[in-house]
Formats: sequence, structure tokens, C-alpha cells
Amino acid sequence: MGRLLIVSNRLPVSTKVEHGKLSVVPSAGGLATGLKGPHEESGGLWIGWPGDTSRLDKGQIEGLERELLDLRAVPCYLSPGEVRAYYDGVSNGFLWPLFHYLLDKIPYSTSEWDAYRQVNERFATLTANHYRPGDTVWVHDYQLALVPSLLREMIPEARIGFFLHIPFPATEVFRIFPWREELLLGLLGADLVGFHTLSYARHFGNSLIHILGLTPDVDRVRSGGRTVRFGAYPMGIDFITFDRLARTESVRAEVARLRYENQDLRLLLGVDRLDYTKGIPRRLLSIERLLQKHPELRGRVRLIQVAVPSREHVDEYESFTSEVNGLVGRINGAFGTATSTPVHYLHQSVSQKDLLALYAATDVMLVTPLRDGMNLVAKEFVAARTDEDGVLVLSEFAGAAAEMAGALLVNPYNVDAIADATRVALLLPEQERRARMRAMRQRIEQFDVHRWARTFLGDLRQENDPGSREAGVRMDREVRSQLLERVARAHEVLLLLDYDGTLTPYTRRPDLASPDKDLLDLLASLSGSARARVHIISGRSRGTLESWLGQLPIGLHAEHGLWSRPVGGEWALCRPVDASWKQKVLEILGLCVERTPGSMIEEKSFSLAWHYRMCDPEFAEWQARELKLHLTHALSNVPVAVLSGDKVVEVQPHGVNKGLVAAALCGAHPGALAIAAGDDETDEHLFAALPEGAISIHVGSRASRAHHNIRDTVAMRRFLMALASSL
Repeated sequence: MGRLLIVSNRLPVSTKVEHGKLSVVPSAGGLATGLKGPHEESGGLWIGWPGDTSRLDKGQIEGLERELLDLRAVPCYLSPGEVRAYYDGVSNGFLWPLFHYLLDKIPYSTSEWDAYRQVNERFATLTANHYRPGDTVWVHDYQLALVPSLLREMIPEARIGFFLHIPFPATEVFRIFPWREELLLGLLGADLVGFHTLSYARHFGNSLIHILGLTPDVDRVRSGGRTVRFGAYPMGIDFITFDRLARTESVRAEVARLRYENQDLRLLLGVDRLDYTKGIPRRLLSIERLLQKHPELRGRVRLIQVAVPSREHVDEYESFTSEVNGLVGRINGAFGTATSTPVHYLHQSVSQKDLLALYAATDVMLVTPLRDGMNLVAKEFVAARTDEDGVLVLSEFAGAAAEMAGALLVNPYNVDAIADATRVALLLPEQERRARMRAMRQRIEQFDVHRWARTFLGDLRQENDPGSREAGVRMDREVRSQLLERVARAHEVLLLLDYDGTLTPYTRRPDLASPDKDLLDLLASLSGSARARVHIISGRSRGTLESWLGQLPIGLHAEHGLWSRPVGGEWALCRPVDASWKQKVLEILGLCVERTPGSMIEEKSFSLAWHYRMCDPEFAEWQARELKLHLTHALSNVPVAVLSGDKVVEVQPHGVNKGLVAAALCGAHPGALAIAAGDDETDEHLFAALPEGAISIHVGSRASRAHHNIRDTVAMRRFLMALASSL
């Protein structure tokens, strides 16, 4: 399978210098734990920033690199100025609050995007330099969002994955980002983009529609001639390790000590980085509200709040720290006594043993971030509860909420709701507490961090779309001669041809694209051969195809194959169709016509199309994106598909496409040489359905899964003329 190259902002190590001697200690974080196995088993490399090395001398740097080499880690050195601009300025100053919906924290402007791009280029170049054919590259998190596309340019053949460890916001929020197009295109350099939840993946897909004008097909999208997949991969924790450590004698002894010292109190626990996304002030206010509303709990409950220092040199965080300190003082001043305080505040890191003991000793765990990609603290708490007791109060805006069915979910912005949920948690009977905890433990044991890594890497190493190609073989004289030789040897030829953009150029109005005499003569010549079977498979209505081409001895297939008319036969519907949705869509399209001058609606028997070829291009593309987004949501429970063609948005019954027609025709003519030609996204189904050995031709410059590429309709007609002669 090749090596695994992991690329992240930080290497999973910490460095320290004591008495002039440098030491490197591997980290034990969730990501480092989950990727340790694949990293070591594949003999891979981990590429990232080793931390501030500006004060290390040459000898210490050499020692650092020797130790990192032993750990199969590759350092990407950054200057303090680069860290301030790329990490503090863009990554944490702009992207972090934006992706967490905290718009009031976004700076008025930032001039550091160039630095962000340059650092991403540094990471990409370093990765490309260490890449070997067959390696898999896995890029992590928002600091390196441009790396996938940069790597794709440097090593086009590489398998590249990207995982976002924070939320991906709704389109309306993401659009605020000034470099939104560049960031999305950066992610689309990957073969697989992973998120913690389905809602984040859906937001990403909507942004592709609204900002880039790309239309995802459930969990994949075509971009730059490639298929990019995206989906949800909820990250877990190392359950077995947490469970084992929680059962050790040292942790059990610490749990007993905590319970003895607080034997007259019900313990509440919060464990967070001191970050404004974690909801600590509102959590403190909920404790204040709980004690105000329920005086009987005063002196009987205590919140132990662990706040791990974070980004202390940033002004925003210094102010936030002061706010938290003020709230702790106010609550303790109002409700504390000479012998007890309602809030025990620890502004410090704690050891793993002490953390596990806190998890195991508490009655109620409060995990109430304002927004969180996943929040592994909630899962760590559950893993540590080997006694199958305790209650989890969890923010509905944490990614973990989608998995933790046994938690009490709360709106973290509603202080009263958190207070009420805390009281409910304290009053839950033991039987219910244990039932909830057992269900959560089973879930996180089954879906642990190792399964997360295996699942993502397994999907990444699969082919996205075995039939997709970045560009077909250009139809030059030599290629054309080879194809015509195959036609000359074939006992039967099955021609499957699109109409608009393939046989005739697009016109400003769809009704002006009627066939000229030369085209009619060409189709008559092709169909006149005893060895040829000619079929036109078009998005046009059956009435239009009948009036334009009905006199020819060819098969006609209208509305992308919904209606078919064999040679000399009658039109027949391929399947029963429900058209009750049409009136609703007509109203939506009517509004689009009103606000988009020059656009028009084409109504067919069981489908509708909105054409915008005659409109102002920029404005019309914007409206088309809005329309696709709106229709996708409005028709989410209706059996229809929203298709994008060349300057057209079409709604048609679900499960109808040109590929079904192609498959049926090829099956009816076994052994025939199938030749298919088309020009837009609707023809990709046609190409995908062809049997092995068929000839597929894409007309135009867009990327396609077709094996061959021809310049335009004029060149296509020339090829068909030559084909008619060879027949």
C-alpha cells in the first residue's frame, strides 16, 4: 500500500531544553494515538512544525533532527513572524472564530493571507520532496487547507486525503471569508475530504454549489476533471487505554480521595481549553442561576472547572481570562462560605491520572461548548466511567452530540436550560443513569479512534471513480484513423448521440437549434448503412425531437431517456412517473425568470428546464447557484433529480438518465461496437454505462470520463462523415 505521509500543523512531539540539553517527548493526543499504528506499520513519515526553534543553537537543532528522524518525523521550520501571521493571524484569528460561528470575534481586516498561502506552500513542497510513488498523503485541519491542491499540482498521481477537525460552517457564514473560493479549491485537491458529522459535510457541499457553482452528487463532486469524495468520519478516542487506566490502583485511590474530601457534595465537572468557543462563561452563569433558583443546593454542589491555558500571548485571550476569573470570584463571593466554595477553578494543565480520577469521581460532567467539531472530552468521560454511572450534559452544537444518545442535550447559549439540565442530571435515578451510560460506552468502544483512522484510510485508498479521466485522448488524425479501422472491422455499429452541443452548436434560444440540411443528410447517411443503428439521446422534449428528426429511420430518446421511440415505432414512457411536483417547481422557476432577464422555462411532459443562455453571464451563474441550492433543499423528499447542463438547470424524475437508455440498447445489440458522443454533465451517465471496448467521445474542452476528446461540433460532424464513409 505504500507509506502513509501525515501532514499537520504541529508534529506530535514536545521539546524542552534543560541545562542546555534538548529532549523530545512524543505526544499522547487523540490524533497521535489514532495515527500511530498506520504511521509505524507503513514506515511512513509525519510532517509538521516542531515548535519554536528560534532560540536553539546549531548543535541543538542537529540533536532535534536526529531524534525526530528516529520518530520518523520531518520538521517544517517556521520563523516567529510566519507563526504570528499564518497561525495566530489567519488560522486562529480568522478561520477559528468564523468556523465556530463567533462572528463578533472576526477581525475587521487581515493582511496575512499571503503568509498563510506561503506557509501552506512550504508544507506542500516539503511533503512532495519526501513523496514516493505509491505513498498515501493525509493532510489535517484548517491551518493547511491549501495543501491538497498545491500537492495535486506537484504530484498529480498521489492519493491525498484531508480531514477537518473543527466544524465546517453553514454557507451563509462561510461566505464571509474573503478567500472562500481559494480555500474551497484548496480542499478539492484531495481525493477524500473528511468531516466529523454529516451536517458539516452537507455545509461543505452547499458551499460548493453556492460559491463555486459545482453540483455534488450525494457524497462526491466533479472538479478539475477529477471526482472528489467527501463524508462524515466521527473521530473517537482510544477507549481501551482509557478504560484500562481508569481501573488502575493509582487512579482508584485518587477517586477515593476526591470522594472522601467531597463526601457532603455533589460534584460537577468541566474540562476545557481556556478558549472562547468552549462556553465557560455561560456554564459559570448557569451554576449561578442554579444556586439562585434552588437555594437547597447551596453548599451541596461544587463545580470543578479545569481550564487549560491556551494562546496566552493573544490579547483576545487575556481579556477572556479576566472575564472568567471575574465570574468565578463573583459566584464564590455570593454563594461561598468559610468552609466551602461552589466553584473550584483550576487554571492549569492536569496529569492524565488526575484527569481520569476527576472523570470517575464526578456526578455530572458539563460539556457545553458554543460550537465544537467533535469534543473528545465527552468521550473520555464516558470511557473513564468503568462503574457505568454519572451523567453527561452535552451541548447540542458539539459534534459528539450526534453520537451520544445517552447525554442530556442542551443549547449552550441558554443559561437557564443548562441550569435546569444540571438539576435534572443530579436527580436522575440510578437505573436511568446506568442505562444511559452503558449505551454511550458501547458506542464509543465500538467506534474508537483506531476504527476512525482505518475507515478513513480505507476509503481514501479506494478508487474515487474508476471510470473517470482528467482528459480524454485528443482526436487527432492518427487517433481518428485507428477508430475508423475498428469501425470498418465491426459487424454492427451502435451510435448513441447527444444532440445539443454535440451535433449542433448551442443557440441563444433553445428553439433555434433545429437541424440544418447538412445534419439531416449526415444522419440519413449513417442510418442508411445496414451495419449501423443510430439513436439520438437528448434532453429535448419528444415533440421537438419528433418534429425535427422524426422523418429519419433512427431511434429517438427524449427527456434524457424518459421517453423512447424505436425506428418506425411509437413513443413510449420508460417507467411510471409522478408529476405532482411540477406545479411547485414551476412557481420557483417563474420567480427566477422574473428576476433574471433573458431566462426562460422549457416545460416537458415530466421535467422542467430553466435556460439562462441569453442572460448576463455573471448574474445568471449566481442565480443558477441559488436555484440549485434552493431546489435541492425544497425537493429533498421528492423523487426528482436536479441536473446542471450547459446554461441550464433541469428538474427531472429521479432514476432517469441517459445511462439507462445506453445500457438497454447495448444489451439489445450484444457484440455491436458502441460509439457514444456527448458534451455536458448529463452525458457522463451515458459514458459510464458503455460496455468494455466501446468508443466514448466528449465534445468540447471540459474534463470527462469519455476516452476521447474532440474540439467542437464541427469536428464531431467531420468525424461522423468519415465514419459514414467507412460504413
